[in-house]
Amino acid sequence: MSIQVSPSPIPNSNATNLTLTLIDRDPYLSELLNQVTVSKSEGCLQTLRDRAANWVRHSVLPTTRDEEWRFTDLSPLRQVKFNHVETRNFASVQPNILPEAANSRLVFVNGVYAPELSAVSGLPDGVIVSNLVETLRLTSLQSRMQQYLAQAEGALEVFTALNTAGITNAAVVWVPKNVVIETPVHLVFFATCKQPAIFQPRCLIVAESGSQVSLIEEYATDNQIPAQQQVYFTNAVTEIWIEDNAQVNHTRVEWDGNEAFHIGKTAVTQGRCSRYTCNAITLGGKISRHNLEILQTGEQTETILNGLTTIAGNQLADTHSAIALNYPYGTSRQLHKTIVGDRAHAVFNGKIFVPKPAQLTDAAQLNRNLLLSSKARVDTKPQLEITADNVKCAHGATVSQLEDDEIFYLQSRGIDRESARNLLINAFAAEIINHIPIPSLRQTLTQTVNSYQSIIND
Repeated sequence: MSIQVSPSPIPNSNATNLTLTLIDRDPYLSELLNQVTVSKSEGCLQTLRDRAANWVRHSVLPTTRDEEWRFTDLSPLRQVKFNHVETRNFASVQPNILPEAANSRLVFVNGVYAPELSAVSGLPDGVIVSNLVETLRLTSLQSRMQQYLAQAEGALEVFTALNTAGITNAAVVWVPKNVVIETPVHLVFFATCKQPAIFQPRCLIVAESGSQVSLIEEYATDNQIPAQQQVYFTNAVTEIWIEDNAQVNHTRVEWDGNEAFHIGKTAVTQGRCSRYTCNAITLGGKISRHNLEILQTGEQTETILNGLTTIAGNQLADTHSAIALNYPYGTSRQLHKTIVGDRAHAVFNGKIFVPKPAQLTDAAQLNRNLLLSSKARVDTKPQLEITADNVKCAHGATVSQLEDDEIFYLQSRGIDRESARNLLINAFAAEIINHIPIPSLRQTLTQTVNSYQSIIND
């Protein structure tokens, strides 16, 4: 029996409207494009860059009049003139080194690959953990690379296209068929600058059929630079291709500077009987946005999404997810939590699409929000769009504050009020952090949440 799959509900998936006519519709976006444009070269990368640049010139930056951006105002971004800044002096850079991934680490500084800070050894035969420039020199992968790089659904979203238009390098993880990588692979994107700059990290992950890999994708900043000087724009794109029966455990941590702008896309394509787990942690950034898009291309897939956002001050953090379950017997579980203090603003929009062919789908989604201030704000919109008639689906959202009776109970056991509040906040966050399979990273994140207590408490 053949299955008719509905068109992809992931936005900006149609490339048929591309034209070679250059129309600069948005002067600010055109200026960003000029900053990231690189010298012409031969080969597949230039073709991708030209195609994406043409699309960017036809596009405009989203505004609050766009439904997908109505709670996220990008006007502060427009007020900053960014430059494309590279650094090749890595002597002062001190990235976080996880002991579990000490020999499987790629480091990029201001978008430039830093071999002095990277370490790759002891991996199974055939596994590639390298940068794009080196990978393209392998003739055995050149043609196959073109099947994956910049080919995920949603490639024409404006920020994704901007990233592709300026692509020069990327972190590449390629796991051959039936190979299991026991140690996690750590991808570090480090920003250090004293002037407004734009960086465009890129990741390409390919897990061939039957393979298994654990990834940590980290965005960090140089804390030795004063916070007010950490004005930069990280525009990141990660493409993950999971073939039949493969497994990918993905942890994404974003703790950019509090004056930074961060917009990230994670595009995941899942083959038959594959498993994908994402633990997404958002801690930094003046304005941050993570678009997480999952496309099912075969039946019996399993998708688990865990998210935690902890913000304070005047931060705005936006998480948009879309899971397209186009085939039968798919399973998805999503739990996204936010902790919002001071005047911070959290946004969550989670979509699950279950068209008619996706019978016997089992999907659940929950967004839980903890407000620690009367001026904190959250906008949440969990969505299910179901046309199949034999499914098990549920979704929900809660917004709450710390309960006085819970604090009183802990105080009655000899715990002071501030410690009681911290215990409850830590317990709220621990449900997500404990899913991360890297012990040292779990410990670091727990300590980071603890350090937020003095900021996000009333």
